[in-house]
Amino acid sequence: MMKSPVVELLEAEYRRVWDRFYNEFGFQPSTSPFKRPAIKEPGASVTWSLAVLDDDSPYERLDRLVEVVEQGLASCVGPNGTLLALDWQHTSYRFAPQCVGGPGQPAWPLSPYPDGDYYIYLSEDFRTGSFGHPWEGSLCLFGEELLDATSKHMEKLLGRPIRRSGRTVGTA
Repeated sequence: MMKSPVVELLEAEYRRVWDRFYNEFGFQPSTSPFKRPAIKEPGASVTWSLAVLDDDSPYERLDRLVEVVEQGLASCVGPNGTLLALDWQHTSYRFAPQCVGGPGQPAWPLSPYPDGDYYIYLSEDFRTGSFGHPWEGSLCLFGEELLDATSKHMEKLLGRPIRRSGRTVGTA
């Protein structure tokens, strides 16, 4: 068990985790709005546009989005599991989701909402998580268990997905 519910990844582990992420997800970061998607989205994945959050009153919807994703991720790792929180080219973390975000607890590191950078949550085995793309304005959730826990709520909040399993969803 970790001594603190949130720990910064030290340099060697930071490099190892990011190298694995680049390799397994074919990560191609770019600040170009035309370079999309930046990862090879897993087979069990759904990606939503975040454009609806640009409305005049997005905060209630954004707060609910964060809550849905955080609860879904926490449920996937169980009571003693940990997650990785990756912020491209910045400090990244390992944390115990059951020990953060509540009264008297530290806040979740980062957010599922990509506020100016790629924000990524990953299970330790890299099979479940989220990928927030700031320049596309999208959020990809992956892993069957996470999708089962969140998809209905996400569609209510954000509308129809833009991609499933990395493939564009038709508009008809």
